[in-house]
Amino acid sequence: MPAWGLGVAVLVALGVDRRWGEPPVRLHPVVWMGHYLGWAGKRVQQGARQDPGGAPDYKAFWLGALAWCAGAALVLIAAVVLQQVLVQALAVAGPAGWEHMGATLLAAVLLGALLKPLLAWTLLKNEVLAVEKALAPEQGGSLAAGRERLRWLVSRDVSQLTEAQVRESAIETLAENLNDSVVAPLFWFALLGLPGAALFRLANTADAMWGYRGLYQGRNWEWAGKWAARADDILGWLPARLTALLLVLAAGGVSLVQLKTEAQRTASPNSGWPMAAMALGLGVCLHKPGVYALNAPGRAPGPQDTQRAIAYASNGLLALVGIAQAAIILIAIGELV
Repeated sequence: MPAWGLGVAVLVALGVDRRWGEPPVRLHPVVWMGHYLGWAGKRVQQGARQDPGGAPDYKAFWLGALAWCAGAALVLIAAVVLQQVLVQALAVAGPAGWEHMGATLLAAVLLGALLKPLLAWTLLKNEVLAVEKALAPEQGGSLAAGRERLRWLVSRDVSQLTEAQVRESAIETLAENLNDSVVAPLFWFALLGLPGAALFRLANTADAMWGYRGLYQGRNWEWAGKWAARADDILGWLPARLTALLLVLAAGGVSLVQLKTEAQRTASPNSGWPMAAMALGLGVCLHKPGVYALNAPGRAPGPQDTQRAIAYASNGLLALVGIAQAAIILIAIGELV
C-alpha cells in the first residue's frame, strides 16, 4: 500500500475512535488478547514457585516467555493475513488509474477500521474526565466517588488517597496511556503496518497482566512475568520518549534536561517520560506515595489541571498526526518524481 494509504488509515482509525469509541467487547481484539493471556497466565503459574525473594525461577521465566511468544505468533499471523488480504485486493485492481486509486482508498479505510481497536484515545480521555467529575461536589461527587472511579484506571490501592492524589493518579494515567494506547500503536503501525500495532498491544497487555515484581493478586510474577515486562520496555522505549516530546511541544517552556532528570525518578524505563513531561508542563507534582515524586517543587493539581492535561495530550496527538501526514505527503511526492 502506498504511503498516502497508510496516512488515510490513521485518519480513519482516529475518526472512528472519536465518533464511535470502542467496538463491542465480544469483537474487541485487545479483549481477545486479554482472554488468551489470562488463560495462559494460569498455566504458567501452575509451574511457578510462589516464594517471592527466593532463588531465580528459570522454569517460570521460560514458561512465561513461551506463552508470550505463542500469543505474539497468533497475533502476528492474524494481522499479517488481514493486511495481506487488503494488499492482494489492490494487486487485483491493477497498477494504475482511477480504479486502482479507488481500490487503494477503500483498502486504506478498511485498514483504518482494523487499526482502530488497537488504539483508544477517546476511552482514555473520557475515563480521566469521569474521575474528575466523580470528585466534583457541585456535580454530586465526593472523594469516595473519585477513589472508586479511579479504581477503574489503576491497579494500586486507592482507599487512602487524598483528593489531590486521586487527581494526580488520573493525570499520570492519562500521560502514560497516551503512549501505551495511542502513540506507540501508531508508531509501530507506521513502521510495520497492522502487525506492528497488534504486536505492541499484545506486549502492553501482557505487561499489564503479568509484568509485576513479586506477588500480585496472590500470584508470584517476579520471574513468570519478566519476559513480558522486558518486551514491553523494549517496544515502548522510543514511543515513550516521542510521547514526552509531543507533550513538551504542546505545553511549551519545558527544559529537556529537567525532563530527563525527572523521568529517571521512576523505576520504569518508559512511563516516567510522558508523566514527567506532563508534570513539568502543568507545573504540578505527580507522585506515587512512597515510590516517586515528579517535579517535587510543583503544586498539587486542581480540577483545572485535569482539563489542561487533556488539552496538552490532545494537542500532542494532533501534532503527531500533522507531522506524520506531512512526512507521508513528502514520501508520496518522492514516489511520483
